[in-house]
Formats: sequence, structure tokens, C-alpha cells
Amino acid sequence: MKLSPDETIFWEYGFLTINLTLVTTWGIMLLLVITSILITRRLKTDIQISRWQCMLEIIVTGINSQIKEVGIAKPEKYIGFIGTLFLFILVSNLLIIIPWYSPPTGSLSTTGALAISVLLAVPFFGISESGVKAYLKTYLSPSFIMLPFNIIGELSRTIALTIRLFGNIMSGGLIVAVLLSVAPFIFPVIMTVLGLLTGTVQAYIFSILATVYIAAAVSEKRKKTTTKLKEVKNG
Repeated sequence: MKLSPDETIFWEYGFLTINLTLVTTWGIMLLLVITSILITRRLKTDIQISRWQCMLEIIVTGINSQIKEVGIAKPEKYIGFIGTLFLFILVSNLLIIIPWYSPPTGSLSTTGALAISVLLAVPFFGISESGVKAYLKTYLSPSFIMLPFNIIGELSRTIALTIRLFGNIMSGGLIVAVLLSVAPFIFPVIMTVLGLLTGTVQAYIFSILATVYIAAAVSEKRKKTTTKLKEVKNG
């Protein structure tokens, strides 16, 4: 029984390795790119639109509303990153309906890469909103003594994102394998449905946590802007 798709290796030369995780990851990225091209090549602004465009608008509107609920006033700037995270994880997990498929999110390397991308995106968006100096000051808030603790906090939540997604997907696959070995004719359908539900929930949780971290990074700029507006009104 293989616990991770990393264990299935197709080609290896020195430190270069092509395993199942790499193949499925690139396959999913290719699928998302091709699908997005096919759906967006004939977008219309008319009243009558295609079903594909209608589905796309529902997805985009839903993600935008979720970003707004977290506390980001203008989600259009962040939907590219957050939406891509959500769709990649969602599609990776939903494809378990394909026989012998192993989701790349069941690999620690994939979940680690996703978490690192969030780790890099947080200061990127924070700096783009408030500037380098103002963003770096947040690490010294409320006192310079908090600098190491804030840095540790950044790293620890990255590790938490990695382990949470990997642990849930890997353990789910392991449970399915065990139950199928015990009663292969009873559990397949039930466990597949539960796997789809769990995969959807995990994609949502990961993307929402990423949104919360980004919202915290850009909140300082909004606070300063609000304070200045109040001063102008009162003045």
C-alpha cells in the first residue's frame, strides 16, 4: 500500500525524478489552462449566455463574495491567486472518481509548495498595498520584542497549512484503501462520495485561510486610510 503518489516513480536520473505527483500536478494544471481557454474564448455581455459562461460567472461571483466576507473590500486584485489555489486543490481532490487516480495533494511536496506560495503571497500583497517600510513595521508591532515571535508565527502557519491539507487527504485515501480491502463491494460508492465531500471542504478551508492571512497583511493600509478619512471629515 502506497501512502503517497511520490512513491510511484516513472523516471529517475541522479537527483531528477519524475513521479506520479509531478505527472498528475502538471496534468491538472494543463486541464485547468485548457478549460479556462475554452470557456473564456467566447464570453458575451448579452442577456443570453452559454451554460459554461454561466457556470464561470457563478464560480467567480462566489469566490469574490467569500473574499469580501473575510474582510477584503476589493477582491478583484486577489481572486487570481486565491481562485487558482481553490480550483487547483478542488480539481485535484475531485478527480478521485477516476480509477487508480492518486491526488497530488496527498503528497507533502505538493501541499508544502502550496503553503510556500501563500507564505510568499502574503508579504507581496502586503507590500503592494502599504509599501515595504510600512509592511515591515507590522513585524515590530506592538513592540520590537515581537519580531522573532511574528516571524515564527509566519513559518508555523505555513507548516500548519502544509500538514493540514496533506494529513486530511492522505488519511482519507488510507481509510478508503483499508475499507476496500475489507469489503470491496460495499464501501466504494460511499467512500467515493465522502472523499468528494472531504476534498471540497479541504479546498475551501485552505483557500479561506490563505485569504485570512492576506487580509491581515493588507489591513494596515485600510486602517490608515480610514483614519485619514475620518480626520478629513472631522476637520
